[in-house]
Amino acid sequence: MSQGRGNTVIDLFVIGGGINGCGIARDAAGRGLRVELAEMNDLAWATSSASTKLFHGGLRYLEYFEIRLVREALIERETLLRAMPHISWPMRFVLPYHRDMRFEGETPTSRILNLVMPWMKGRRPAWLIRLGLFLYDHLGGRKILPATSTLDLRKTPEGAPLKDKFTRAYEYSDCWIEDSRLVVLNARDASARGARIRTRTRVQSAERAGDLWQVTLKDQETGITEVVQARALVNAAGPWVKDVISGTLRLNSAEGVRLVRGSHIVTHRLFDHDKCYFFQGTDGRIIFAIPYEGDFTLIGTTDAEHGQADSRPECTPEEAEYLCRFASEYFQTPVTRADIVWTYSGVRPLYDDGAKSATAATRDYVLTLAEGPGAPLLNIFGGKITTYRKLAEAALAKLRPFFPEAGADWTAGVALPGGNFPVDGFDSLTESLHRAYPFLTAAGARRLVRAYGTEAQDILGQAREAADLGPDFGAGLTGAEVRWQMDHEYARTAADVVWRRTRLGLKMTEAQIAALDDWMQHERGLDRAAPVAAKG
Repeated sequence: MSQGRGNTVIDLFVIGGGINGCGIARDAAGRGLRVELAEMNDLAWATSSASTKLFHGGLRYLEYFEIRLVREALIERETLLRAMPHISWPMRFVLPYHRDMRFEGETPTSRILNLVMPWMKGRRPAWLIRLGLFLYDHLGGRKILPATSTLDLRKTPEGAPLKDKFTRAYEYSDCWIEDSRLVVLNARDASARGARIRTRTRVQSAERAGDLWQVTLKDQETGITEVVQARALVNAAGPWVKDVISGTLRLNSAEGVRLVRGSHIVTHRLFDHDKCYFFQGTDGRIIFAIPYEGDFTLIGTTDAEHGQADSRPECTPEEAEYLCRFASEYFQTPVTRADIVWTYSGVRPLYDDGAKSATAATRDYVLTLAEGPGAPLLNIFGGKITTYRKLAEAALAKLRPFFPEAGADWTAGVALPGGNFPVDGFDSLTESLHRAYPFLTAAGARRLVRAYGTEAQDILGQAREAADLGPDFGAGLTGAEVRWQMDHEYARTAADVVWRRTRLGLKMTEAQIAALDDWMQHERGLDRAAPVAAKG
């Protein structure tokens, strides 16, 4: 083991390679600041690869009167859609209605209705849902996404998979997002603007030395340690935010984090259209059932208290059963454990606002600035994937007094790598790629453009036939694509490729994934580093 001490002082050191950390690194680098980021595992390794994959305003948050959060998220949907039309796209949501729908617990809205309309006994009336959707349509100044409409489920394809008791539904708009790719593309753009992105690098300690932070890093693969000096430190460690404060930084803080586990199940495809269902339960909870990766349906999420950040979240048998039972209240054909092909869970690091339940805890972000004495520390609590860009702007606003030389806000509408084409240009770009590389299947061309946008052609290069793309690992994954991810997207293992930068692990065998891992380690000049990550 060796240790070096850097002589160059950087401006901002970011702990955490999730969406908040990478978003802040990109924003700061684009303002001319010298930035480094360290992630102890792979980018988007934890919470940021385990979301419900939606850019949405959070319709149910209106019941908690979180108007500012919802409005900001609604405005952001279209801002983000313009910057990343390859990895994000509009989706229509079908909300079936029946009179037994109830509020979840004691929301502010339910308390008011129980007072003025006690005969409702906790039920959500149709007029209240329609009012919420009216606000949803108008709070964010919607320009691209279509407005809410009403469906007669007895006469539409959306009603076919549902039980006959559901005759009416509301249909509204939100957006899909490839969450892991969003993180990777933010990291790439940060790097292109001068930031240094270090994956598999643990921050062992950080301490103030006058007006600087001395940050001690350890490369998880080589064991080499290094000290970096920074004028400011950002703690965007997600579920580990409190552990970083008390352990890594050895500081006292009264601020707490509430770890809430959200679990999802993936089943074989349950319906034939491309719209999402928004289901409300008799217990007041809500779940989504979403078309996923062509052949599957994604169902989630739960809200359960989670113990320690280091305890890897898993979808428990009870959570899986709950989601199956919840969905079966709507679908004609019951959803059973036998239908599940994969599960995943993520931990939301919510700011501990003292709420009684995990569901009621605020989803808004909270940024706290500790000014020392000495160099400043900014801690990031909570946040939604939809508002990551606004969170980054708010973080830089907090830090502006320490960096008067930093540039102004700049990220709104600026394309991420591969996203430099019109919102309605996806089909045209896909057709162009298919014409240029006729050996691709139509589905293969579509998948590449969805993942890489205009950079798909850079991956394919001068290839004239499939064999020119190198090894075929299965499910359309080729050596050329994996090499791109290794060279440009920080991928080092098969798990990085098939469970984060793509979800092709759903369509590959364990033997294929093992062969991919062997090939990647050989390309890196290493023996196979670790057992292949299993599904989930």
